[in-house]
Amino acid sequence: MAEKFNRATFTRNFLKKITRIKAPDEMLEQASEGSLEKTLGVWDLIILGIGAIIGSGIFAVVGVAAAGSPDGGVGAGPALIVSMIIAAIACVFSALCYCEFATMIPVAGGAYIYTFATLGEFAAWMVGWVLMLEYAVGFIACACAWSNHFVQFLSGFSHVLPSWLANPPVWLMNNTSSALKICKDAGVTDVTTVIPHIAGIPICINVPAILMIVLTAAILIKGTKDSAKMAGIMVVIKLAVIALFVLGGAFYVKPENWTPFAPNGFEGIFAGAFLIFFAYIGFDAVATAAEECKNPQRDLPIGIIGSLLLTTIVYVLVALVLTGMQPTSGVTIPTDFLKAPMAYAMGAAGKNFFAGLISAGSLAGLTSVLLVMMMAAIRTLYAMSRDNFISKRFQKLHPVFKTPHILTWTVCALSIIGVLLLDLNVAAELSNFGTFASFIVVCIAVLILRKTEPDRERPFKVPFSPLFPILGILCCGGLMIYKMQFASSSGLLFPLWLGIGALIYLYYGFVKNRNYENEVHNEKVALKKQEITK
Repeated sequence: MAEKFNRATFTRNFLKKITRIKAPDEMLEQASEGSLEKTLGVWDLIILGIGAIIGSGIFAVVGVAAAGSPDGGVGAGPALIVSMIIAAIACVFSALCYCEFATMIPVAGGAYIYTFATLGEFAAWMVGWVLMLEYAVGFIACACAWSNHFVQFLSGFSHVLPSWLANPPVWLMNNTSSALKICKDAGVTDVTTVIPHIAGIPICINVPAILMIVLTAAILIKGTKDSAKMAGIMVVIKLAVIALFVLGGAFYVKPENWTPFAPNGFEGIFAGAFLIFFAYIGFDAVATAAEECKNPQRDLPIGIIGSLLLTTIVYVLVALVLTGMQPTSGVTIPTDFLKAPMAYAMGAAGKNFFAGLISAGSLAGLTSVLLVMMMAAIRTLYAMSRDNFISKRFQKLHPVFKTPHILTWTVCALSIIGVLLLDLNVAAELSNFGTFASFIVVCIAVLILRKTEPDRERPFKVPFSPLFPILGILCCGGLMIYKMQFASSSGLLFPLWLGIGALIYLYYGFVKNRNYENEVHNEKVALKKQEITK
């Protein structure tokens, strides 16, 4: 019989309750009662993984990682391929830990449910809260990036499209902070001539980002299988564009651009690895779809490791061709190369048509990332709803598509609000902090469960444990510390985000769970009285 609680309180058994662990068997049983439809195979998972990983990173970040940033940051030069391999190895340690958990506890939620099984209720809530930085806030940042690429793509048709479409008003394509910054950079002294105001407040609406968010939600409601098909189409398009760049650009490679191979030595190589790590983020989103896998014990490790392996090969090929086409040391690096390196390199080679195709491919890449990121956010919140952290109404599935449609539209609405308020760069950095934190916790959780439940069946086991999980902790922790060395708003907002999450737990999640335990206790008491009466 459940322990009786007279009232929800923070003082009675507080420490015991916040460290309450949810057994993996209980998670599996709960998932089987209201399970999501199992529609995903191994290729669906690989496509979702590639769809999440290959996005703005390969189409933008690779230029800065190779040539350095305008503010004096050093680049890796042609040794970028070494940086990519280092970043991939750093990811692999965490990926192996995800594989062990995903095959052992194949339910929706990813890092959130792994934490609940090892570190307890409070830690699970905090990880779920942090995952909203990686998935939900990252989704918002990606939607804004999609809008930016879309505007850039339209500008390439200025000789064909009407001027209002090829160069739309700034207030219809950006949030307020971005629009004001664009006006300032353009030397506009009176922004009221460019941006409409109501009661002195500038009105800016990022229309492309909002429409893309609504479209993504609609696709996800139709089902994860359809979402995987859509992501598959986008993956094929962007891989075709990347293949076009690699095969076509190979004819314009100048071997002398590869020397010196590492112009900034190990400093440049590791700086490139720190930066290019962000281009690998997304493989963990595959684990959140574990409950919808047909054969999770076999397919999840293949999907996670396979997507990492394939993207590493793609990244290395792109780096070889890119640094062979464009010198990355000893010359002034054009700004356009840093923003869109692949398109710039093709344009500089006189292949403007191919440059346009690459711009279109970047849109496809970002579209697939949007699908997987939003799906991951929804599945994590779905798992948190099961555990009474948020309303159980969000567990309601669509009568036809068997997807959490109420939760999907809720995330859609919150994302639209985020697009209107959040700055793109801050949102992206916050997403990275959330990623590192969740990777570290999953590596720790593997070590804990190996001690607490050594006999539990593990279809996949992290090799060389505890070495590999410890290396994962050190790699991700080192990257977080490296980033926090630099004064930035995201470095201040991340601790603030954690503090807000802790307060929400104390004043809502903790109370809600204790009240739920009271209800369970009262139901069992009532059943016991009925048995005695009979």
